[in-house]
Amino acid sequence: MAVDSHHFDVIVVGHGVAGMCAALTAHQQGASVCVLERAPKEDRGGNTRWTEAFWRMKSHEEVADDFESHIAERTGGYLEPELVHSMNQSSDTWPGYLRAMSFPDPELISAFADQAPPTLAWLEDQGLRFDFLPIHQIVQSFPKLAPVGGGLQLVEALVEKLEADDVPIFYQTTARSLIQDEDGAVIGLNAVGRRNKPVEFCGRAIILASGGYEGNPEMMTHYIGRAAINVRPVARGGYYNKGEGIRMALDIGAAPAGEFGSFHAEPIDPRASGPEPAVMVFPYGILVNKHGQRFVDESPGPVDRTYEPICYRLLNEDDGIAYIICDEKLEDVPNYQRAIRSEIPPVTADSIGALAEALGVPADALQETVALYNAACPTDGEFKAEEVDGLSTRGLQPRKSNWARPLDTGPYRAWPMTVSNVFTFGGLKVNTSAQVLNSDGEVIPGLYAAGEVVGIYYRYYTGATSVMRGATFGRIAGRDAAQLQAP
Repeated sequence: MAVDSHHFDVIVVGHGVAGMCAALTAHQQGASVCVLERAPKEDRGGNTRWTEAFWRMKSHEEVADDFESHIAERTGGYLEPELVHSMNQSSDTWPGYLRAMSFPDPELISAFADQAPPTLAWLEDQGLRFDFLPIHQIVQSFPKLAPVGGGLQLVEALVEKLEADDVPIFYQTTARSLIQDEDGAVIGLNAVGRRNKPVEFCGRAIILASGGYEGNPEMMTHYIGRAAINVRPVARGGYYNKGEGIRMALDIGAAPAGEFGSFHAEPIDPRASGPEPAVMVFPYGILVNKHGQRFVDESPGPVDRTYEPICYRLLNEDDGIAYIICDEKLEDVPNYQRAIRSEIPPVTADSIGALAEALGVPADALQETVALYNAACPTDGEFKAEEVDGLSTRGLQPRKSNWARPLDTGPYRAWPMTVSNVFTFGGLKVNTSAQVLNSDGEVIPGLYAAGEVVGIYYRYYTGATSVMRGATFGRIAGRDAAQLQAP
């Protein structure tokens, strides 16, 4: 059977911010470029389409003060001290196994920090505008810039540039496997189009920017475990991320990186259908599981630093569901509505018992939980909704560290809360040129990766850096790939 074949200098897999930045950069460098996107045109943009696309930057020219340290401190386990000492030298001097190890490479983190500001400036040159915009987290611990119009505007502005220059975008086309020559260089890929029709793309460089595996239940269960059944992508773009980019690279010996058994978790209202229906008011109330019992400190610090660890605790609760319980005093929190992105109103009742019945939670258990909590709340101290106030419970386990006020004023309100998957952490190991490394720490010629395909996060997500890394390493990959000579 004859297979359709296409030839370009650079072939980009994925239509999110990483793929768009890679494609446009390579095109501007003079390379012939195409983009493969498994989604139909109306859903293009991957996860980027649905996000506000915050950047962890304190100005247009500087990343946040804790940018590098926050990523570096969340390492992949406990590294040998001698290996850590070796990292003070150039990676060129490292043994191959160290270059291939799954940990946050300090040179990669530094390159990320150095290249993010010029990447933002380049995006502004493409017609985008960035500003410090309102966010749905009431108490914040670090500064955040964002493109005006969010991720959707980011995608549309970049694709408009590509379409204006007739750069072809193959929609509903899914990459399946990589093609190598006799020397091991990647020279193309096999894909399928509509109706599973095979199609081949050949070129001198492939850039994988096709996202993680949050939309693949088999991979989610394989890496995350049984709790994955209770986790859904945070927005519809995630359903298109099925992990092929990661798998096809691993199949030819690429080194894995990032924590495959974890993901960026965000609390959502499972009743809602809109993108990222986060509910972030739980620091001002309590969280109870389906048995009506508290299981976690709801407010150990600023919500933008603590919601993810709380989500991980929720994963271990029965059916992965909890309920946020607040009373009428939530109205004391200025603009609390911006912390609720669900379009579904809360469940309300005039008493805790009635609220329990409406939620399907054991009434006796919830009433006892609320009574114990109320008795442990402080009777002195000032409630300060917009800063960490130190109002902590006393003698209660688990404690509530801040904003602890009795739930004693009806009507009471509740939102169900489950864990969503913003993106997965596991991916590929790359160097500072976004070239994919093999399991011996050597470059796989012709193969690049950017965005969620790259593994850089461990333990917890460094907030407001995902779109930022997609754009930054997409630019790096596109620039380097355009200069690559044909094998």
